[in-house]
Amino acid sequence: MMMYKFALDALETKVEILKEEFQFLHDYNPIEHTKTRLKTPESILNKISRKGCDISLPSIREHIKDIAGMRITCSFVSDIYRISDMLSRQKDLNIIEVKDYILHPKPNGYQSLHVIVEVPVYMSDREENVCVEVQIRTIAMDFWASLEHKIFYKYNQSVPQRLLQELKEAADSAAALDKRMERLHKEIEAIKESRNGAEDDPVISIRNEQFAIPAALLELIDSGGNGNGEKK
Repeated sequence: MMMYKFALDALETKVEILKEEFQFLHDYNPIEHTKTRLKTPESILNKISRKGCDISLPSIREHIKDIAGMRITCSFVSDIYRISDMLSRQKDLNIIEVKDYILHPKPNGYQSLHVIVEVPVYMSDREENVCVEVQIRTIAMDFWASLEHKIFYKYNQSVPQRLLQELKEAADSAAALDKRMERLHKEIEAIKESRNGAEDDPVISIRNEQFAIPAALLELIDSGGNGNGEKK
């Protein structure tokens, strides 16, 4: 368990560096927040038992890849793939598996990108490669998944079909909200860029109309107005 904690610590540091670098370079932060967790020994034993595998440390390491988990919550769907791409370019991380539940949602409507990464952990006497499951999702996806989990937590009986259908419709609504918010985000960014571009060119306002200032006039103003490039 100590190995998995160290792997999470290393990955958290790496993600924090990527987040701050992206903010510095692009004046934009694609990551809203992160959360980490370690499975309890009881949960690990229950899962290995359900899988029908040997209850041994080598068997657990081989068959359970989500003992350590990190959840990265983003603003927009495009941020999910941007972060996944940044992680895949890290030379010391090895991408073991990718499950795209955004392109292929689960039957209940669940959406998220699951990436199993192998993180090197450097001990005093050896190096261990430890698997961490990274779940990357939007705020809307996380909202739906968190509430769905609370609704069904420790509920072992069959759920009425109409309730399952309502949950699926709620997931579809969350996905539609993601698409709408991303479209609005892109449109606002395009407007900002066009306005910034316009502000780069000197203009003069006459009777509430804006006119570009000719380059020759600017040169004349800079030269002091004598026309030969020398200031008076």
